[in-house]
Amino acid sequence: MAPTLADVALRNCQPFVRELGGLWHTFAHNSDLAGIEQDAHMTAETYRPVGETDSERAFCALFERLRPLWEAQTPPDVQARLRVIEPFAAESRHLGPANFLYCDGDALFAHADRRYQADGVIRPPGLWRLTRRCEAGGELSAEGLRIEAHGAEQEVTLFASVPLTAENWVPLARGEMVVTQAGRPPLACWMA
Repeated sequence: MAPTLADVALRNCQPFVRELGGLWHTFAHNSDLAGIEQDAHMTAETYRPVGETDSERAFCALFERLRPLWEAQTPPDVQARLRVIEPFAAESRHLGPANFLYCDGDALFAHADRRYQADGVIRPPGLWRLTRRCEAGGELSAEGLRIEAHGAEQEVTLFASVPLTAENWVPLARGEMVVTQAGRPPLACWMA
């Protein structure tokens, strides 16, 4: 299984962004969901992809499921959102490696599965997590990443496909979902 390739074009760039309930929702996916176009669980009537990627198709399918919650209440209860996102994550894993980050303007949902490792074999971990406190005036930096804490202490939770620094990154298990708000340590972690 090779990663899905699409034309290099703005319409295929992640993260994908849509509005729902007056908030911006973003979605980024790492890997390949083979056959998503034919999967009955991954359909969307209201939301259609602009580009050609499996990742955007997955986002549209998730958005279709979440829409009723956001039309009823903004933002809906985190547990109600989890009850929608967890089955979506499980169904995605059946199509191929399904690591994703979904932020709805209130909470960040990180789902880990498997990924192509350095040796070319698909296996866990698909995502890694680092939670740390940045002192006022301090920073976290790595190649391509710099977070500065201005004014006061700041808690941050980072997710990445591979550890970005020499700190104690924690690998997420296959099927693990982590939810965080405002960068604070996770509100919820569970295995799906």
